[in-house]
Amino acid sequence: MVHAQSGAYPTKPIRLVVPFPPSGISDMTARIVADRLTESLGQPIIVENRGGAGGNIGIELVARATPDGYTLLFFSSPTFVVNPSLRKVGYDPIRDFIPVAQVASAANLLVVPPSLPARSVKQLITLARAKPGTINYGSGGSGTSGRLATELFRIAADINIVHVPYKGTGPAVAALLGGEVQIVFAAIPVVLPHVNAGKLIPLAITSAARSDDIPNVPTMAEAAIPGFDVTSWSGVAAPAATPKAIVALLHREIDRAIRSPGVRERIVGQGAQPTTRTAEDLSRYVQSEVKKWADVIERAGIRAE
Repeated sequence: MVHAQSGAYPTKPIRLVVPFPPSGISDMTARIVADRLTESLGQPIIVENRGGAGGNIGIELVARATPDGYTLLFFSSPTFVVNPSLRKVGYDPIRDFIPVAQVASAANLLVVPPSLPARSVKQLITLARAKPGTINYGSGGSGTSGRLATELFRIAADINIVHVPYKGTGPAVAALLGGEVQIVFAAIPVVLPHVNAGKLIPLAITSAARSDDIPNVPTMAEAAIPGFDVTSWSGVAAPAATPKAIVALLHREIDRAIRSPGVRERIVGQGAQPTTRTAEDLSRYVQSEVKKWADVIERAGIRAE
């Protein structure tokens, strides 16, 4: 057992707080990781759902927890690194937490209806510039990955497109299918069935690399916007001041879990890609993501809805 080799930790169950209700992608991914850690650490990893206030209730709970390694946060990037720039929250993602390990990432797909005369990102940009303010895009809300990806695209391409918010990505995609909007950035599993059915046209994927699910679809960087890289990603964090030895042990075991075939297959089944980074790289990545989206939110004038 790992705990037997590492001294006193862990000697009791570990609480893994998910700041969302049960049955969502974050909750299911957290439980996949928790199952494997329970085996490797020799103590139960108890997933505790603390939803509310857009994820802030659960995140703040962990920020205030005793930094002893027995209360951890399973976070998703749109909430963890974006919310502080959108609304008043009771935590600072850099000051109040130590990133432990990244777990998974998921890209969005830029899709348009067949009726829109654009079959590439460059054609879409040309169309938007020729008809400023006439193309609408849908999103699931202010801090969602789809909204942020579209705003980054809008700024980088220097185009004027109009935001139409919906109560979730599903309704936004339904609006795209119904002709209410002409552009949506959405998670691949959400729109791929419509792409396969010929109801939507994929123009690009938002990650730095192409997807195995749709290998013929270029990345945004390949298609028109160099350096474009937007993914929704998840990870585990501990309260600041958690002992380095505990953080290192948790990082090692989570990283080992993510690399194991069984866990990888289950994460892929959720529509995400298992993703690992060193602890140092993850810390830098969190800082860069906070800065990146704070800048986009300010330049786009995005406000909490």
